[in-house]
Amino acid sequence: MNVKAAVLEEIGKPLEIRELALDEPRADEVQVRLVATGVCHTDAVVRDGWIPTSGLPIVLGHEGAGIVERVGSAVSHLSPGDRVVLSVNSCGACRSCFGGHPAYCENIYVHNFAGGRPDGTAAFATGEGSPVLSHFFGQSSFAEVVNASVRSVVKIPEDFPLELAGPLGCGVQTGAGAVLNVLRPAPGGSFVVFGAGAVGLSALLAAVAARVGTVIAVDINDDRLSLATELGATHVINGASEDAVARIQEITGGGVQTALDTTGNARVFRQMIDALGVAGHAGALGAAAAGSEGVIDLPTALSRGIRVTWVVEGDAVPQLFIPELIALHRAGHFPFDRLVRSYPFGEINAAFADSESGEVIKPVVVF
Repeated sequence: MNVKAAVLEEIGKPLEIRELALDEPRADEVQVRLVATGVCHTDAVVRDGWIPTSGLPIVLGHEGAGIVERVGSAVSHLSPGDRVVLSVNSCGACRSCFGGHPAYCENIYVHNFAGGRPDGTAAFATGEGSPVLSHFFGQSSFAEVVNASVRSVVKIPEDFPLELAGPLGCGVQTGAGAVLNVLRPAPGGSFVVFGAGAVGLSALLAAVAARVGTVIAVDINDDRLSLATELGATHVINGASEDAVARIQEITGGGVQTALDTTGNARVFRQMIDALGVAGHAGALGAAAAGSEGVIDLPTALSRGIRVTWVVEGDAVPQLFIPELIALHRAGHFPFDRLVRSYPFGEINAAFADSESGEVIKPVVVF
C-alpha cells in the first residue's frame, strides 16, 4: 500500500513528507494504522547526527499509537482492531531480555537503530522502488501505517485516547521508569530532577505518585518550573540564577537521597553528583553529543558511598509498565496529559522546533 511518511533525507535538515510504498508485514510483525505519534528528543538527536543510523533516507518516530490492521502468522496475542502503543524493540532471546530487562537488549542497535529488519530489508520504498530505511525502534512511527516488530507493540485499554497514548512508548516511560523501576525513592524521602522537559516532568510525576516527601525540579526555564510546582514539586530551582547544589543541600539538610539528570549536560551531571547525600543514588539518561565528558571527584564519591546508574527506557518491560502508567493516570495520580500539545502531521517540523525552543514540552502529531 502507499502511505504518507515524514522522511529524513539529509542529516540536520527538516523532515520531508513523502508518499512511500509499504511492504507486507512479516510473520513476527503487526501492521498498525497510526492515530498519533509523539516527537521525542531521540528523534531530534538522530536527525542531527548525534546518534548514527545505518544510512539515509530513513523514517524516524518511536512513540506511535494506533489500531492494529493485520497481524503476522506468528502473532497470536494481538488481533485487528486492538488499540496499541509502540515502544522500544528488543530481540527477546538474549540474557537481558530473558532477565526482564529488554531495554538493555544485547542486540539493541540491530533492532532499533540499524534502519530495517534484522535481515537487512526495509519496509518502505519510493515509487521508483528505492528502499527507504524503516523499523526505527522497531516501528518508524512517522508514517500513516507501519509494520512494527511484535516486541514493540503494547496493547492498551480500548477506551484510552490514542491521541494521548504515544508518549508512553518512550519519553514518559523513560522518566517514570527511571524513578519507579531504578531509583525507587522512599515515600517521605527526597528526589531531585535536573531538566523539566517531558522526561524530567514524567519523572517528577512518578516521584509525586510514589509519595516522595521532598521533590525538587531544577531548570533554567521559569515557565517549566512553574508547571513543575503545579504538578507537585515541593521546591523548584532556576539553575541560571541560583547555586543549585547549595540550594539542594539546604533544602535536604545535607544532600538529596535520589537524583536524576535528564539533560545530558556534563556540568549539570557534576552538579547532580555533588548534590547527593551520603549513600545517595543518581540516575543519568540524557542523550549527549559525542565527546561530552562528566567529571566526578572519585575519592569524595567513594567516601560518600554514592551510586550512579545509567538508565535506558526506564528499565521497563513496556507490555507491563505502560498499562501501569495508564492505571495511575486514570486514578488521577499521573497527569502526563498536562505535558502534551497536538499538531497535525503536516506540521511535524513545527513540532520539532517548538520542542527545541522550549515552547512546548511534549509534542504529539496526529494523523
